[in-house]
Amino acid sequence: MSFKYECADFSQFQEQLKKMRDLDDKIIYALNTSIPTESFKGQVDAEAKCRELHGQLESGYNHRQDAIKKCIVVCADTVKTLKDKREENREDVALNKQFKTEQRKLRLLQAELSVEDIIRERTQKTFRERCRLFFRFDSL
Repeated sequence: MSFKYECADFSQFQEQLKKMRDLDDKIIYALNTSIPTESFKGQVDAEAKCRELHGQLESGYNHRQDAIKKCIVVCADTVKTLKDKREENREDVALNKQFKTEQRKLRLLQAELSVEDIIRERTQKTFRERCRLFFRFDSL
C-alpha cells in the first residue's frame, strides 16, 4: 500500500487519506471474509488470517500517521516562514491572507490526527471483538 500524498493541497491530501482508510472503512467485510464460520473452522487458519489482517491494519495506521505528521511539519515550517515575513511587512495584504490560509491548513492537519485516533480505536474494537478467539492481543 503505497500512496503518494501532496501536502500543499489539503483537499487532495484528505482524498488520499480517504483512500488509505479503505480497509478501516470495510473492516466488517474484511473480518467476515477472513474468519471462518463454525462449518469451515477446520478449513481456514483463523489465527493466520487475523494476524495478517492485524498486520495490514497496523501498516495502514503507521503510514497514515507518518503522512499526516510529515505534512504538519511542512505546514508548520511554512507558517513560521510566513510569520517571519509578515513581521517584516505588516502592510502586505496578500502575505497576511497566505499566512492565515496556512494557519488554517495546519489546524486541519492537526485535527486529522484526532480523526485518525478515532478511526483506529473504532477499527481495533471491531477487530478485537471478532478475532479474540483466534489471536492474542498482547501488542494492541
